[in-house]
Amino acid sequence: MLNLNLKPIFNARGIERPYTFLVKAGISRATAHNILNSKTRVFRLDHIELLCRILICEPNDLLSYTPDSQTTLPETHPLNNLRKETISHTSIKDSLANIPYKELKEITSQLFEKK
Repeated sequence: MLNLNLKPIFNARGIERPYTFLVKAGISRATAHNILNSKTRVFRLDHIELLCRILICEPNDLLSYTPDSQTTLPETHPLNNLRKETISHTSIKDSLANIPYKELKEITSQLFEKK
């Protein structure tokens, strides 16, 4: 089953109030509620585009795939690319707060080298 996978993106972007963020971005209150509570069965292309613009991501980043118990796909099936690892997502801010300063400087310099 395909699902929206926005929580890790919100965490990475430091968005603490996703509902408010989505409404301010132009998504209706009802749609924002449905998106955040995994009740969305239809996902409009303009919403996908808007989310990708404001979250600076790709459509694949928004989705995750979890096969149901009756579905088996070959390892090479493209949907498997949307499987997300189940890891605990701490915020980037918390992660950075615990990295030694020397490593933090290295990461920062690597980020600015790629621009």
